[in-house]
Amino acid sequence: GGMLHFGIPAYRLPRAVLYAEIKRIEDMGVQIVVNYKVEDLLSEQRKGKFDAVFVAVGAHISKRTDIPARDAGKMLDAITFLKDVDAGNPPKLGRRVAIYGGGNTAMDAARTAQRLGVEEALIIYRRDREHMPAHPFEADEAEEEGVKIHWLRTIKAIDQNTFTVEVMRIDEHGKPQATGELETLQADSLIMALGQDVDTGFMQQIPGLEFKRDGTVAVNDQMMTGAPGVFAGGDMVPDERTVTVAVGHGKKAARHIDAYLRGSVYVKPPRHDIVDFDKLHIWYSTDAAQRQQQTLAAERRIKDFTEVLGGLDAGAARYEAQRCLSCGNCFECDGCYGACPDDAIIKLGVGKGYRYDFDRCTGCAVCFEACPCHAIEMIPEPAVGQTHG
Repeated sequence: GGMLHFGIPAYRLPRAVLYAEIKRIEDMGVQIVVNYKVEDLLSEQRKGKFDAVFVAVGAHISKRTDIPARDAGKMLDAITFLKDVDAGNPPKLGRRVAIYGGGNTAMDAARTAQRLGVEEALIIYRRDREHMPAHPFEADEAEEEGVKIHWLRTIKAIDQNTFTVEVMRIDEHGKPQATGELETLQADSLIMALGQDVDTGFMQQIPGLEFKRDGTVAVNDQMMTGAPGVFAGGDMVPDERTVTVAVGHGKKAARHIDAYLRGSVYVKPPRHDIVDFDKLHIWYSTDAAQRQQQTLAAERRIKDFTEVLGGLDAGAARYEAQRCLSCGNCFECDGCYGACPDDAIIKLGVGKGYRYDFDRCTGCAVCFEACPCHAIEMIPEPAVGQTHG
């Protein structure tokens, strides 16, 4: 792992927040061993007598491409660049730096270069904005900060500070096609951001493991690989490579590992029936506008690595929570309790909900109409001689 620290710039993920999360995990009793490299997973598992293993090493190996260049020393890979900057050892980029790629890592590298004080950071990408893998807001924020993006361009050769690029076009299948038209751009260095691969060398000898064409490790719906007791998640398995997905993998795998160690299978609890907006009684709720998170101005952002998108303080977070319409979930508003004309609803106490006295209930549906979140269902009473199935 480690991509949260070394692969995501501090302006997106403040280190104080990350360290607090790590400390919270340690305080739960989790032992974290650092500066230790696992060379062979199976031998480590046997040596430690572990009944199960969860592997989440991320994707740290930057992809490369062959570009004829006189000075390869000016070419950096984005992951190493971001890691060196985070460690306080930023490389010398010169006045102008080019970034090759169109993903989120390319945007991070360009925006980081801006914060290091380069005069110009320019992204070179072979597709257009519509077909880029980066999130649209990442490209928007990069351009707001002064990053120039050269769409539909691919690098053909580098001669000192002169980059020869070929103009591309997008065909009917969304694929970039060469046009033969050449242009030149000027830059002092190049950061390669063409994607990342997974280092699985320490797992190659494990029987049953399946590796996909892109180098990721195949897992089943329980996050287990083809080897019993070996689970995997995060960027090293086939899925979207985001923090949210990786955290979700960890939570999901933990539940299945717990069940595996107990000799059982984790069964996901059933969900509530979906309550659509048109089933809610909105009359109960007042208009409450969403609070917008504070965003630093572009000219302020590039001065340092201060967080760009601020969080919510306690008051704002409480306000946002109170805006929830609680679709399908009773929040004990007492609407039904107060509306029932037959005193058929019994309040059980805070957090305990209500009980219905069906000897008193006449099925008038007043409680149903009074419930703002559609937490009450009206079930027809069986006809004489019939019973519920």
